[in-house]
Amino acid sequence: MKKTAKHEYVAPWEKAFDSVLTPLDDFIHRQTTSGILLMLCAVVAIFIANSQWSETYHHLLAIPFTIGIPGFQLSKSLHHWINDGLMALFFFVIGLELKREILVGELANIKLALLPIIAAVGGMLVPVLIYVSINPEGPALNGWGVPMATDIAFAIGVLALLGNRIPKSLLTFLIALAIVDDLGAVLVIALFYTETINVYALAFAAVTMVLLIAFNLGGIRRASPYILGGLVLWVAMLQSGVHATLAGIFLAFTIPMRPKYNASRFLVQINEMVTQIKRAYQHEENIVKNDELRSRVRALGDGVLLVQAPAQIMERKMHIPSAYIIIPVFSLANAGIPIDWASIGSVITHPVSVGITAGLVFGKLIGIAGFSWIAVKLGITSLPGGLNFKHIIGVSLMGGIGFTMSIFIAELGFAQSAENLLMAKTGILLASVLAGGSGFIWLFLTAKKIEDN
Repeated sequence: MKKTAKHEYVAPWEKAFDSVLTPLDDFIHRQTTSGILLMLCAVVAIFIANSQWSETYHHLLAIPFTIGIPGFQLSKSLHHWINDGLMALFFFVIGLELKREILVGELANIKLALLPIIAAVGGMLVPVLIYVSINPEGPALNGWGVPMATDIAFAIGVLALLGNRIPKSLLTFLIALAIVDDLGAVLVIALFYTETINVYALAFAAVTMVLLIAFNLGGIRRASPYILGGLVLWVAMLQSGVHATLAGIFLAFTIPMRPKYNASRFLVQINEMVTQIKRAYQHEENIVKNDELRSRVRALGDGVLLVQAPAQIMERKMHIPSAYIIIPVFSLANAGIPIDWASIGSVITHPVSVGITAGLVFGKLIGIAGFSWIAVKLGITSLPGGLNFKHIIGVSLMGGIGFTMSIFIAELGFAQSAENLLMAKTGILLASVLAGGSGFIWLFLTAKKIEDN
């Protein structure tokens, strides 16, 4: 801790208070560091799964945990709690991002949104077609949704490594594309990877949703009613047969996006409050001794919160646990793939592995770049300023990084087939390395040529 002036002390972490980031810069920074952490966790999981601790690793994931009271209990393995419980919080963050983008972000303006939407649709359809052409029938067909998804944290992390070689509009395009891609993956999970439906539990979930919407329309801005309603919704979804993680998406769309105070009212109040704070400060400089000063400062803090939308506050608060705890834990629990080097050739040439690898690497490239090119040539939309199709090709390659959501869908599609699940995870990891590496090299070379012009 360093003394800088009278009554002022600045600790190293407090310097962050002086740096002001835009929401986009903050989002990119967190996704970049999350992507790097995700890579490290994946490497650690693979190492453990192929070490003398492999048996302990799998035993730990199989440990049962029970919560609740006698007569109403939920008992699942640690692995299921991570995939069904923690990932619901991840989907909650995805839902908040989707809502923000649709209402006030890149997807709010249909003219600006058309290009990433069309690109995302192409990036979902073509990989599915490639996978289905390789695995047209049998149990392997259940993995058709795996190559659809792009991992936003991984992709942004790799893209951000290029620094100022790329325009920020390319990062914005990738973020919008990945968010539409996430929405597509959520719809696929809801419609095609759902177990037997329990109508009564589903009806209870619907009633809970109506209650949460009523909270929103009734002007409730506090987080606690939504948290309690979200827990009830999650349990109802879990019992309904529809995947419980979708409760996170549904809950996010009920969180208010309108602040209690508008900006003009806040400016008037803050000017009055600053005057009151100055007046109180003149009587006693020490805020610990000055009750009036402390109350005015506390009221100022409350006003700062009330001028922000609850959904934006929750998104900002949830990004850190989602990026630095939930996703890394998911990676540690699901990326542990045992590698048998003696049979590695047969593993990477297995139809499931080939279908997923080809879908992610070539399908994303053809789908994203191809659909974008057609849309621009037909005059449906146009490229953002500063971008050209060399940039789009690079992002299309990076769209093949399909780690988190792809593994999640693979766990659903191949829950009853350990062999196909192993092949799917192998294909995902191989594709992510190939797509990320080729996309980075392509943009590194082409961006340098563009800068020289």
